[in-house]
Amino acid sequence: MQLGRGAARIAACVALLTLVTAPPALAAPTTLGALGEGAMTTLRARLLVDQGRWSLCARTACGTADSDWGADSLTGVLTLRWRATHAPVLVPFARALEHAAPRYPVCRGPGCPGWSDVPLWDAVAALQLYEVTGDTVALDLARAAYASVAQSGRYAHGACPEIDYQRPFAEGGGLKTLETDANRVLAGALLAQATGSAADLADALRHYAAIRRWFFDRTTGLYTVYVFDDGRHCRALPHRFFASVNGIMIDAGRVLAHLTGQRAYGHDARATAHALELLEDARGIFTDLQAENDVVEPLVRAMDGLARAGDAHARAWLIRNARAAAQARGNDGEYGRFFDGPPPPGAVTAWQTNGGLALAVAAAALAPAASVGGDATWARASGRVLSLDHVPATLTFTGSGIALLGTLGEQCCEAGRAALTIDGRPTVDATGIWQNKSSASRALPRTILFAWRWPRRGKHVLTFVADAPNAKEGGTFLHVTEALIAP
Repeated sequence: MQLGRGAARIAACVALLTLVTAPPALAAPTTLGALGEGAMTTLRARLLVDQGRWSLCARTACGTADSDWGADSLTGVLTLRWRATHAPVLVPFARALEHAAPRYPVCRGPGCPGWSDVPLWDAVAALQLYEVTGDTVALDLARAAYASVAQSGRYAHGACPEIDYQRPFAEGGGLKTLETDANRVLAGALLAQATGSAADLADALRHYAAIRRWFFDRTTGLYTVYVFDDGRHCRALPHRFFASVNGIMIDAGRVLAHLTGQRAYGHDARATAHALELLEDARGIFTDLQAENDVVEPLVRAMDGLARAGDAHARAWLIRNARAAAQARGNDGEYGRFFDGPPPPGAVTAWQTNGGLALAVAAAALAPAASVGGDATWARASGRVLSLDHVPATLTFTGSGIALLGTLGEQCCEAGRAALTIDGRPTVDATGIWQNKSSASRALPRTILFAWRWPRRGKHVLTFVADAPNAKEGGTFLHVTEALIAP
């Protein structure tokens, strides 16, 4: 871990003296219906650019994309709106996205480049576009993207070959991520649903069983995201509970139950949806402690699917979280990652904002006339300049909530995190603050790294500690520069 940043750190702290007050939030719409309309305005006016590509950072220049999990999560918001409204105005946008989407060949040799999760994220996104347009081009895109992994033979190796490596032939440290396998199950199930393919359904069922063996945490009822396979042994990294993969597995279970008539898949889906309570803050609001390589839109979509099937728990989850997230909405309509946190003061990326946008769209469809409420707690927050740059470290404060800020990707763009306990108890998701992971591949100052709220004001202690290093998250890093403390 590097300390002693000298003059640059001093200058940054001086600059922060004028920036520690909470940023003003856009006046919150009075109903969930209005919140959903605002989300679509933001999505189309600020994030969807010409020729079917998404802006990955609306407030700063970090490029555009038509592929992979950040862009695909925004496609998910658009198609979630279609699910609710079937508004014809959305069809041209969907067609622009499907025509700009990448085309995948099947490549079998050891020299083939590529990541296994990327085409499978894209396969699911193409199938969502197919729901909107009904175009065979979207179905063909999904089929090719899915086959580029399922038929390649590049990823099913190691000591547990029934789950796929993220990189071909175990390149990149032997990492296997549920982002690959969960999307493979969902894409296979959706292809089977659209085409009647027995082979795709069989592949989905095989991988579902493998996921339950290798990634499922039976103590919590949730799915961890990483397994390391060194060719001799497979070892899950425990308690890394991505919102995305848990949402995808909920959705996959619901679709498989429909296709097979086997209630066990639906039971699994509902059980995981209920287990998400373990990832809530003290006010009962979902808190995604993962780094910027996670996206929350797939979880919102999954809960929306359950709610539309009559699940009262999922419906309440969506409405409760959407009401809270209204306060995490910035002046430009973009949302921060933390639904119970303040509006984002710095750059907002596609990986951060997709969840709040999706929540607004889903809740608007379920309860358009429901009031949003007037919670202005973060607008009254006080600021504190910090320099937490080592572990172990403690931060003691009195308030009803806290948000910690720093530069995301300060040592860009992957390794470096710190584990975290709240009032002496570790969080169920053990990620802590994975500060150096920036999916935008650049340093982003004044990013909200952590936010948490309680029902009432009190004294609280956050403790930052080192955790065992691993090949994906790296070793220890922490540099929190600012705190916003809610009264």
